[in-house]
Amino acid sequence: MPDTVSLIIWLIVGIAGGFAVADLLRRGHSALNLISGAAGGVIGSQILQLLIPALRDSNIVAIVGQMIGAFASGAALTIVASAIIRRRQRERRHQRERRRGSS
Repeated sequence: MPDTVSLIIWLIVGIAGGFAVADLLRRGHSALNLISGAAGGVIGSQILQLLIPALRDSNIVAIVGQMIGAFASGAALTIVASAIIRRRQRERRHQRERRRGSS
C-alpha cells in the first residue's frame, strides 16, 4: 500500500497528464479528464512498482520514475476514456438520425 505522499503525487501528476492530453486533443478540461487522469496516475504507478521493484524506494530516482509513469498512464487513460465517450456519442447520434429517417 502506498504512503499518503506518494498517493497525492500520483494523483496530481496523473491529473496533469490527463489535462495535458486534453489540451493536445483540444477536448477542453472536464471532469472526465480529472477522473481518468487521477485513476490512471494511481493505477499506472502501482503497475510500474509491481513490474520494476526499484521504483518502490523513496529516493529521488524512484520518485521521478513514479511521476513519469503516473503522467503517462494518466494521459493514456484519458485518451482511452475520451475515445469511448466519443464513440458512444456518435452511435447515439446515428441511432437518433435513423429513427427520424424511418418516421
